[in-house]
Order: sequence, then C-alpha cells, then structure tokens
Amino acid sequence: MKIHDLKPAYGSVTKKRRVGRGIGGHGGKTAGRGTKGQNARSSVRPGFEGGQLPLTQRIPKLKGFKNPFKVTYQVVNLDDISRLNESTITPEILRNKGLVHSRGMVKVLGRGEISSALTLKVHAISASAQKEIEAKGGSVEIIPAPFGHGRPPVSGSALSNR
Repeated sequence: MKIHDLKPAYGSVTKKRRVGRGIGGHGGKTAGRGTKGQNARSSVRPGFEGGQLPLTQRIPKLKGFKNPFKVTYQVVNLDDISRLNESTITPEILRNKGLVHSRGMVKVLGRGEISSALTLKVHAISASAQKEIEAKGGSVEIIPAPFGHGRPPVSGSALSNR
C-alpha cells in the first residue's frame, strides 16, 4: 500500500474547501477561477449563456389550460351496485359503502348486470345503464347538481377570489 492508495473511510465527510483566503492558503489569490475574464469576476449570473437566448426563456412558460368550471363525477358500475343488495340506491348509500368518495357527484355506468328492480337516485347515468335498469322494472331519478343548472362555481383559479 502506498500513500496515494489511501482514501477516507466510506461515508466520512470532509470539510468544504475555503477559497479566497490569501496568498498562503490553498485556493488563495484567484481562488480556483483562473486568471482574468468574465468568469473570474462576479458578473455572470446563473443561467447566463453568453448572450444566447437562455434555456429559461426558450421554453414556453405556460402550456395548456385548466378549466376552473370542470364538472367531475364519481363513477359506479352496475356490477358494483348489484353486490350491495339494496333496493334503493342514493349517493349517501354509495358513500357509506365506500364505492365513491365523500365529495362529488355520482354517475352510473353500464358495465355488468343487475338481477332485480332498483330505484336509482343519482346525478347522471349512461344510456346503457338506464336501459338495463328499466328493462328489469326499476326506475331512475336524476338529482339536480348542487350548484344548480349551468356551470359550477369557479374553483382553484385566479378568478375564484374576485
């Protein structure tokens, strides 16, 4: 083993090199910046590319658009509803059983089949699901949206506090 084979122990932390502390110290005088020129001075800001249009300006700032009036539904399929063994289905029942989140409107989709007649009270339903329920002798009642007709109130945008 020679002296150049020695290495610090794995995981050890060495002190940060202190530069610019006089002629006598390591990293004194020019402090590792070479001699003269723009980069030897403190005049180059981070991201400067020598007059070329910087990367931060070349990349488009805002892409796309987030619709603050978007209406989202929690979806439930007929096969999930048929496992509940309930005759009347409302959003509260679906929330208590854990099929939909605690907030949001409920929409029923037509995957699967039901075995008996159901009374459904939901915010929206697909045409195939409604046909399946009415074919078994059930009924569908559409609950109006909590914000009335038209578009919902603005949420999560610059317009929401005006």
